[in-house]
Amino acid sequence: MIGTADADRPELTDGVAAIASELAEIRREWRDAYGHNAEYGSEGFPSRGDLLKIVGALCGALYPLRLGPDFVRPHNEHVFVEQTLQTTLARLYGQVRLELIYAMADETTHAVDARAAAIVRTFTERLPALRRLLDTDVEAAWRGDPAARSVDEVLICYPSMLAIIHHRLAHQLHVDGARLVARIIAEVAHDKTGIDIHPGAQIGDSFFIDHGTGVVIGETAILGRNVRLYQGVTLGARSFAADEAEVMVRNIPRHPIVEDDVVIYAGATILGRVTIGAGSEIGGNVWLTHDVPPKSRVIQAREQNSISGG
Repeated sequence: MIGTADADRPELTDGVAAIASELAEIRREWRDAYGHNAEYGSEGFPSRGDLLKIVGALCGALYPLRLGPDFVRPHNEHVFVEQTLQTTLARLYGQVRLELIYAMADETTHAVDARAAAIVRTFTERLPALRRLLDTDVEAAWRGDPAARSVDEVLICYPSMLAIIHHRLAHQLHVDGARLVARIIAEVAHDKTGIDIHPGAQIGDSFFIDHGTGVVIGETAILGRNVRLYQGVTLGARSFAADEAEVMVRNIPRHPIVEDDVVIYAGATILGRVTIGAGSEIGGNVWLTHDVPPKSRVIQAREQNSISGG
């Protein structure tokens, strides 16, 4: 018989009490350094797992016959949407409330509850407008990709559409003040699709990402309407400003502005607060750190043959 008698096993728990005490001291130092009081996180934090389910339900409520559960049919979709919104928005309120409680300073719990309710109420009121906005994205994909046979195929099959739906929902929550919840929703989409869109990014209507894997769109990026990106495109920051204490300065514009009707092909990298003028075309694998005038066509420099004949 292969094995070790209990008497011969090393005592694996030796020193655990001392390790636990040391970890407690590290946690105290961490909380002191970042200004967190003893109640920090006492009610928990927003849950990635719960928000995954919430956003999945919201996708079903927005497009019940295509993204909803298989029992939804035209005769019961209205009832399904109404019931789904009632339960899902209540769960979203719980997640937003956890974020606000974790971040609260001098507010009372009653004030936090009211603010969480206001955020979810505004989000709810925006859902019809978000659905109309998403319809323009679906139509842009159908018009822009000859492989798409229908708008239904775009909704059901395209990972970029899933990322865009998540972004539109997350951006609204970001704007309304639930920024941690919004970031978790964005990272859920990132994990599923390989497309990384910060919820702070402002993106106009009729947005299309073809293929999409490896696309990165930074927090302060601004995209106009009818913008098309291909896989591997980065709209990133070129550098990060720091204060006198060498702490990174946050909340400053540092990502590109992409104006209307721009196409950016696979692997292009655009860094810094530069502007890509309307109607421009940016070729594959281009590296850009400067403004581009409207209606420009930017491609990689062609290799020059320096060997002359004769």
